[in-house]
Parts: sequence; C-alpha cells; structure tokens
Amino acid sequence: MNTRSFAGKRRLADLAVCGGSQAFSRKLHVNQPVSGRKDVFLALIEGIFERRWYSNDGPLVRELEDRICQFLHVDHCVLTCNGTLALAVLSKALELTGEVIVPSYTFVSTPHVLRWEGITPVFCDIDDATWNIDPKQCESLLSDRTSAIIGTHVWGRACDVDALERIARQRDIPLIFDAAHAFGCSHKDRMIGCYGTAEVLSFHATKAFHTFEGGAVVTNNGPLAARIREIRNFGFTDYDRVDRLGINAKMHEVSAAMGLANLEALDQMFKDNRRVYEEYRRLLAGVNGIDLISYDAQARHNHHYIVLDVDAKRAGINRDDIVRVLHAENVIARRYFYPGVHRMEPYRSVYSQADQRLSVTNQVCARVLLLPGGGGIAASEVERVCELVTFLTENAKAIREHLEHAAI
Repeated sequence: MNTRSFAGKRRLADLAVCGGSQAFSRKLHVNQPVSGRKDVFLALIEGIFERRWYSNDGPLVRELEDRICQFLHVDHCVLTCNGTLALAVLSKALELTGEVIVPSYTFVSTPHVLRWEGITPVFCDIDDATWNIDPKQCESLLSDRTSAIIGTHVWGRACDVDALERIARQRDIPLIFDAAHAFGCSHKDRMIGCYGTAEVLSFHATKAFHTFEGGAVVTNNGPLAARIREIRNFGFTDYDRVDRLGINAKMHEVSAAMGLANLEALDQMFKDNRRVYEEYRRLLAGVNGIDLISYDAQARHNHHYIVLDVDAKRAGINRDDIVRVLHAENVIARRYFYPGVHRMEPYRSVYSQADQRLSVTNQVCARVLLLPGGGGIAASEVERVCELVTFLTENAKAIREHLEHAAI
C-alpha cells in the first residue's frame, strides 16, 4: 500500500468507500453550469419586462440568431427551446422517412427523435481513433430506405466531414451533424456549424455555451431554414394561415437573454476551460493506464470536456471501480455514453442484432470516463481530483480487493 498523501488519502481506510471522510464537501459534477455576464443578463431582462414581449420570435431571439450566424460564419440560425426539438423540426423539414444511419455512441435523444418520428435508426460503429461515426461502415449500411446520415462531433472533435459529405452527395441524401458538444470548435479553418445539410446545436445549461435550455439548427440552405421556422411555430406562415404540420419549438426571450450574456463572456469562459484542461493534462501525465484525450492544436476548441481513456490492464483497476470510488468522494465522474444507445430500450429489444457490428463502440463504452471540468472548478479541486485518480492507480490491487470483498 502506497503511504504518500493524496487528497488527504494515505491509507485504504481513508477512502470514503472504505468508511473514510469525503475528499470534497460539495458534489463536483461533470460540466457544472457556468454563466457569463450577469450584469448584461439582468439588463436584458429589464428590457423584456418593459417590452412585455416574452416569446414568439422576440427581438432578443432574433438578435441571438444573428450573433450566432456571425460567430459561426453560417447563413441561417433557427433557435429552438431545446436541442432535441431542433433535430425533430429538422427531420420534419427534410421529410425524413425509412432509415437514418446514426452512431450508437451518442446521446439517446438523437435516435429517440428518429423513433418518435417513425424512422428506423440504423446504428453505425465509430472510428477507434476519433470515436466519431465510421464512414466506411456507414457506407456499407446504406440501403434503398436510407433517407439521411447523422454524425456526432463527439467532444467537439469533428467527424470525417469530407468522407461523409462524399457518401451523402453520391446518394443524394441529407447529411446532418449533431454538434451539441462543438459550439466554438472549428475544423479545417471553418467553424463547426457550416458543414453538411444542417447542424444541430444544444444550448442546455451543461454545455460550453448555454441559454439555460435551448437549441438551434444552423444551415446555409435558405429554403430549409424557412421551413424550419414555420414548423417550430405550429406551421404558421401568417397570422391566420397554417400551411404545414408544426409544433411549438420556439425559444423564449429569457433564454435568449442568457445566450446573449454568455456570448459577451465566451472568450473568457473558453480560456477558463482550457486552463482546467491543461492542468488535468499536466497532473495526469504519466499516470499508468490513464490517458487524457487530445485535441487538434490547429483547430479552435472549447475544451469543455475532460475525457479519460482508462486502460484497466495498465491502470490495475477498471473504469467502473474508479467511478465507484470517486462518487463516494463526491466526485461525480461519468461514463459517457454508457452503455451505448443500442443497449438501451427500446433499441436493445428491437435491434438486438446491432450489437454484433458495434465492437469499437462497446470497447469505448467500457473505457471512457469524464471528470469534472469547465471554468466552474477551481485549480485546487482539479489537483485533488488528480491526486485521487493517482492514488487509485498506485494502490489499485488493494482497492480492487476491497471492492470485490464488499460486493460479496
């Protein structure tokens, strides 16, 4: 047993999972919400009350749409009340049917939207280097029923855009990107948001840029953007005229105010994220079996996610045991996107054969660990989290034996 002190832990008995005191008095969550200019937000709220215009395509929503277009260098931004409905209205506007190819290594809302619309998600494996959708397998899954391809820019690292655009162009089908992780990230000197037929953004409170809750579709296709605007507002095209099936997916003014306030502080927020990421990289360098994912140095990145790849053989302890110990210490580490959408319901029962072609997805789901990141965590807290992770690897055998005994 290693007797050096790590976050106050010298002995096995010091671990909270073994009855010791917790390393943190508050829960450290992955990507705890951080807000920008509170003064800007409160001033904008005053204007909302003065105008008494709270929803229905208000001036703050329109301003935020314009600002996002300028930031991403994209022609059209249509704000929605959340990212899930952004994808739903996009799928309606594109009249998707039949099958859509989508990675299983993504958030469950993506296939949920497809199933909700009566579309069959066809799960595709991911590339073992990037953890994004594998274009080669994607191409092999195409059928006469395929109406679109959806790729997810996982952790904000861009998909193989060129390969996917080639496949979609050859089949003359829409290419959609789930860019929920990727606001403020770039690829090949262009901001993510400009690629494919359209990209879907999430502005949930835990994202790198948020509007409390919200989302958007960004596209360079003007007619498509116009259809999305109608669909998000019940299908209205004039005061008393409805021309298509629609739903209420509008963003309200308060969320737009939060977005505008956060845009004012975005550069600083991203700098804070990077500071935290670099501190993790420094402190975890050389820890056996623990590899912090890297980002393209030539691209812009929001550095919002602290993602570890845990090699159980080298670390001496598996990812799930690390999660168990960290949770006991109030470090709420996460297993993203565990266990893979194809192993969740209703997909597990309906598409039981999908597991056979998702070997890389299954491997990654067993290794990935997210630690608390973003500007809301202090340097001293990062240091103690890293000390805990180091303690676990340096005392892996004793900790593993204790966990195994406790499970009996």
